[in-house]
Amino acid sequence: MSIKYAKDQPAGFTNRIENVAIIGAGGQVGKYIAEELLKTGKHTVTAITRIGSNSGLPAGVKVVQVDYDDEETIVDGLKGQQFLFISLAVTAPRDTQTKVIAAAAKAGVSWIMPNSYGGDFANKQLLTDIMTAPGAQASQAAVDAIEKAGMSWVYMSCSFWYEYSLAMGEPWYGFDIPNKKVTFYDDGKTRINTSTWIQCGRAAAQLLSLKELPDDENDQSPTISQWRNKILYISSFLVSQRDMLDSVHRALGTTDSDWQIEYEPTDVRFKRGQEIFKTGNIIGFGMAMYSRVFYPNGDGNFESKYGLANKVLGLPEEDFDEATKLAVEMAEAGFGPRRLQTISALRH
Repeated sequence: MSIKYAKDQPAGFTNRIENVAIIGAGGQVGKYIAEELLKTGKHTVTAITRIGSNSGLPAGVKVVQVDYDDEETIVDGLKGQQFLFISLAVTAPRDTQTKVIAAAAKAGVSWIMPNSYGGDFANKQLLTDIMTAPGAQASQAAVDAIEKAGMSWVYMSCSFWYEYSLAMGEPWYGFDIPNKKVTFYDDGKTRINTSTWIQCGRAAAQLLSLKELPDDENDQSPTISQWRNKILYISSFLVSQRDMLDSVHRALGTTDSDWQIEYEPTDVRFKRGQEIFKTGNIIGFGMAMYSRVFYPNGDGNFESKYGLANKVLGLPEEDFDEATKLAVEMAEAGFGPRRLQTISALRH
């Protein structure tokens, strides 16, 4: 695609994103994207929701209800929107994103951030392993469909959400905080990138606060078009399980002697998780996905391969211990068991 400049655009072009739609604005990461966009004061944020949905939404968003089986309602809901964030739950029907992309094209949406917010999209083998082949294929199909329709995409790779993953229980980052147990993958010292929900929200808001295009060929300032049909790599921390446990100790006032520490090779755990998932148990999916990213081959450390957009976007350096403290509070309040019950109920 040839470089476009604001100076060459038709009369009335504003070179900024003002109208933003979010599917999943009441969800785990969608909520933070909506809130951070609203904080900028530069955007009108519209939440696209299912007819009859009673999901809690951030104050200040407009609400448009659609029927995902009726394309016309989705097209109507997306008319006038410049950028669409898709943040679907894992329990959403597989064809939902496909329907949304087709409707967005008909509505005239220019940009889409497809359902992503996770692993390194450039590492196809990793995606296939952690998402299962159909999931990886669906992600690639989404960006292909966006390009074919003449729209542009930005894929946010932020790795696992830190507070969620630490609080969810032993199958995720290996921690059972209420019972003071942890399973280290290999020796527990492999470092991976991980991001907080709010950092993902900030990244989305800061990206859309940039100019859409360079003013002219001499404009070197960052623009949204810098990431046109590319991956936006952001992260909060580059840490190991050992680092996490040390931080948990600081939050709880404990030491290793207060904890039951076990070890399991990542490849063994990955295969074990796959076998458990084959029985229909969602815990196996978590075990396989997380252990695979902790392989000591560096797959979980995309920062060292590609660098991060944090500095260009002006993202703050976060307090690791504060993020850990939040996760500890979530775990002690029963976040993990409640989430598993919800997922299980939705899947059956």
